[in-house]
Amino acid sequence: MDTRLGSAKRNIAILTVAQAILGSAAPLTISTGGLAGFALLGADKSLATAPVTGFNLGVAFGAVIIATLSRFLGRKQSFMLGAVLGAAGGLLATYALYLSDFWLFAAALLLVGISGGFTQKIRFAAADAAPSFYKAKAISWILAGGIVSAVVGPQLAILLKDFLAPVTFAGVFMGLAPLMLVAIVVLSFLNLPKNTTVQAQTHAPARPLLEIVLTQRFLTGLICGVSTYAMMSFMMTGAPLAMVVGCGFSSDLATLGIQWHVIAMFGPSFFTGMLITRYGAEKVVAAGLVILLGCAVVAHMGVALWNFWLALVLLGIGWNFGFIGATSIVASSYRPQEADKVQGFHDIILFGFVALSSFSSGKVFSAYGWSVMNLVIWPVVIVCLILILLQMQASRRKSAA
Repeated sequence: MDTRLGSAKRNIAILTVAQAILGSAAPLTISTGGLAGFALLGADKSLATAPVTGFNLGVAFGAVIIATLSRFLGRKQSFMLGAVLGAAGGLLATYALYLSDFWLFAAALLLVGISGGFTQKIRFAAADAAPSFYKAKAISWILAGGIVSAVVGPQLAILLKDFLAPVTFAGVFMGLAPLMLVAIVVLSFLNLPKNTTVQAQTHAPARPLLEIVLTQRFLTGLICGVSTYAMMSFMMTGAPLAMVVGCGFSSDLATLGIQWHVIAMFGPSFFTGMLITRYGAEKVVAAGLVILLGCAVVAHMGVALWNFWLALVLLGIGWNFGFIGATSIVASSYRPQEADKVQGFHDIILFGFVALSSFSSGKVFSAYGWSVMNLVIWPVVIVCLILILLQMQASRRKSAA
């Protein structure tokens, strides 16, 4: 056991560093993608966030691709391939900016997003490489890598924004190539055990997918999780445009706002699980939804720098509680032998709506402005709160029976 734990710790340390490097691509891309898209467009700026939508779609595609690819190549080689795709996407984005080609830029961010989908699987690789008693710590270390990414990505965006002047933001995306190369070197030291799928020792047959997804518990978790993630993407994608284009703040200040937002997204993860264990997933989701309302209130109070930054921090915390809690509800709605098909269905719905929300963000901002964007949160959150209350009542009735 000591030998296995020592090997697991080594692999987890490598994966944590890789997560910190590879994960930096997401905040870097999101903080600058909409602004770069805005600059590439003509008079009609409503499609400014389409490149960020491309990134989000890429994450969905990447998550599906690596699930299949890792069976043939193994996770180590798949992660390294994902880094190569990220480097290629960054170089293609740089070329598109030089050509002032908006749709080529969007396609490049799609490629960066596919790389991001590969990165999403790092936490599972860390957990699978660890003994059962060490899995929680393994995931915590990977989350720590996510916090580093939240700082590294935006800081690189600020540092490299004018590196290839006069083409603004070209240096940012060119910087992805050496970043991904460093990640490949780090990943080369991995020595992961062969993938093993732990099957539950049960004779209960797997239920049809339709039967599972129509249960109240699954639908509640799905709707709350998708709504929380979509609202976060909607606001986060639009915030840099609102700050720079709408209010005249510098792109550096907008990028710093995204940095604090991403830190707020990952930071609470170290204790969110404990809160769910103590109070229940439904109450944690409800708390996250209330915090999202707080984000809407702060954002609607004004357009000073503190309004944007505080709203983005509240948005990150609300997402953390709402999404992780909702994921826990979904995870408790199916049996282990049903996991693959249910998770696949869930992720397709989730990332589809996330992509739609980031796309609509630019259109809503262009047509109606930042204040209307904040109002969208209210009806969505209220519906989710009603669903959570109904689920809590159903759980109490089941416990009393």
